[in-house]
Amino acid sequence: MEFTAWISLASICLMGAMTPGPSLFVVLKHTVAGGRINGVLTSIAHGIGVAMYATLTVIGLAIIIESTPWLFNLIKYAGVILLIWLAYKALTSKSSLAKIITQKTKVTMRESFWEGLIIAFFNPKLAVFFLALFSQFVETQASWQQNLIMVVTVGGIDTLWYCLIAIVLSQSAILTKLKNNVHIVEKATGVALLVVAARIAF
Repeated sequence: MEFTAWISLASICLMGAMTPGPSLFVVLKHTVAGGRINGVLTSIAHGIGVAMYATLTVIGLAIIIESTPWLFNLIKYAGVILLIWLAYKALTSKSSLAKIITQKTKVTMRESFWEGLIIAFFNPKLAVFFLALFSQFVETQASWQQNLIMVVTVGGIDTLWYCLIAIVLSQSAILTKLKNNVHIVEKATGVALLVVAARIAF
């Protein structure tokens, strides 16, 4: 892959990662509830989920997902149910994050990793996005090294961006402010997830 093409790919991926969505709120939630390590772990898991879709796209399975309506709908509506469930937890938990903070207990690293992974994996629009994106860069005779560079670029940029977000949010002054307004964080997260679920469904 030519360097100019890689720059174009990286720029598009960075803009995509920077667009606010459910992933941002999940990283925020785990950073507030568990701290920097949990936020970074959520970010890494999300990057793995994104890289999985990028890999599926490169090897052609995304075309099957897009051309098989029932499979696409199955993943899509599973994702909608997941988002609604997460939103319900955020809106009706009576400040579960505040309870975690008050009791000085943390969400487990396993919970952070799992939620970061599934918020990316149950988003079939990522497959369609990568199919549209990679069609501009994938060549029929592309080597596995070139395809690997594309997958690593996509997953790496996503991971680094959200890790940066987690690290910035975990700074003592910012984290204290977030913890003092944790009820607002929870409600905002719930509303944002419901909006995203509605957009995916309709």
